[in-house]
Amino acid sequence: MTSKQLHQKDYTEYQDAYQLVLPLNLEGLVPKDESVRLLSHVLEELDYHDLYKAYSQNGRNPAVEPKLMFKIVVYAYSQGIYSSRKIEEACRRDINFLWLLAGAKAPDHSTISRFRKMLNSGICESLFSQLSVYLLKVGEVTGKNIFIDGTKIESRANKYTFVWKKSVGKHEARMHGQLQEKIDEINREYIKELAFHPETAQTDLTEGVKALKDLMEQQDIKEVHGRGKRKSQIQRDKEELEKCLERQKRYDIHNKNFKGRNSYSKTDPDATFMHMKDDHMRNAQLKPGYNIQIGVDSEYIMGVGVFADRSDTGTLIPFMEMLGTNLAHKYESITADAGYENEENYLWMEKEKIIPYIKPMTYEKWKKRSFKKEIGRRENMTYIEEADCYVCANNRILWNVGQKKRTSATGYESRQVVYRCEDCTGCPYFGGKCTRSKKYKQLYVSKVFVEKREASLKNILSLQGRQYRMNRSIQVEGAFGVLKYDYGFRRFLTCGKINVKTEFLLLCMGYNINKLHAKIQNDRLRSHLFELKSA
Repeated sequence: MTSKQLHQKDYTEYQDAYQLVLPLNLEGLVPKDESVRLLSHVLEELDYHDLYKAYSQNGRNPAVEPKLMFKIVVYAYSQGIYSSRKIEEACRRDINFLWLLAGAKAPDHSTISRFRKMLNSGICESLFSQLSVYLLKVGEVTGKNIFIDGTKIESRANKYTFVWKKSVGKHEARMHGQLQEKIDEINREYIKELAFHPETAQTDLTEGVKALKDLMEQQDIKEVHGRGKRKSQIQRDKEELEKCLERQKRYDIHNKNFKGRNSYSKTDPDATFMHMKDDHMRNAQLKPGYNIQIGVDSEYIMGVGVFADRSDTGTLIPFMEMLGTNLAHKYESITADAGYENEENYLWMEKEKIIPYIKPMTYEKWKKRSFKKEIGRRENMTYIEEADCYVCANNRILWNVGQKKRTSATGYESRQVVYRCEDCTGCPYFGGKCTRSKKYKQLYVSKVFVEKREASLKNILSLQGRQYRMNRSIQVEGAFGVLKYDYGFRRFLTCGKINVKTEFLLLCMGYNINKLHAKIQNDRLRSHLFELKSA
């Protein structure tokens, strides 16, 4: 072999042709029961009007037809391929991707990345909703009960990009205290008119800097800088106010980005710092992430929500409202774990005529014998309805002494009845098992919440409720297990709530196609619930 041949850019010049050039026809190389065939067929039926509308009518045609590009991206996510460069590589090497392209030129990573960004304007959510409606119409999902659960998935942002609300508030308050003293000093020395209020700090500082500049011009004092130059006191005061103004601008940006949260990430302001379950011992750090909510029906993911809340309690109502709008369908019942239980959610479900199958927060504790020994709990006291009072373990009465309002993080206001013991003097349980208070035993009871909790408890203990609870742990928690462990999706590749939601919607579309494929191949079509095992 000559050196000239060795350095040819076109390796076909070597003439080492051992096989026929492909593709002649890839139809015979893709198995008849391959999931890519089903994906192409199902996605072909969707309405891509909004997607084509996003492309400009002027200029050249797109490198790959938009509908075909969408199929490629969804199939890539269904196979656990998320990077645009790896998708490009698969389009050049993988037979299934080549079959999907049908002879079209493989898109490069830039084209794939731009296409994913284009899906962020609600297009991906519309296509996902169409797929969910399709499953509803063909009878693959019941449309009666939905299983809801959430998980935390790490953001792309670095774990050291944190901003804490408490820390910002502490430093801002300290600066305001120092500023008040400085403004008082400036008023005594020069102006006597400057005002400072923490609520209008940035405006007041801007006016203060301007006033000192005007005063320097009036007194013909020039600013000096550099070695060997001595600054005047008024210049020093002006520069100190300018530094505080810059700090105040940063604090205002931080406070704006918090949006009711206690933390956020500098490089992904929509991400909140949360505890991640990194290992079975839960030895996890606080990392920027998102609370991902999904609703599962008959093993298919019907809806996706992305929230900044660290707990699931405040996500139920907005998630169900979003789901109802996207599907134009209302579910008859909701099955969820104890993390979704609160009075606001119960009342909303009652208003919407939705049956709750929500496990009480203390349900697992109730099963233990040690719970009965906690005599200070309301559940272990006797309630006398006629007198509206509780009787404790020492036969002392807790009377109704008034009401207390409590406002939740979502703004919901609940009314709690305050029950207080008439006299705890000499009680052997006081200060130990019963209460830690040094005065008297008190109970705060929301009668509405107690009533709704009892109704939900009755639901979950029924035969239907037990089947739903079993299926919730199999279907919705199983879906998260597949996505995070089988598909390897543990961290988002993009930043921002909109981008993150698009990414997860593509993943769930791939999951639903794979689930439909598995049900077809295993003769499990229209199987909605797993049956309870009899003893």
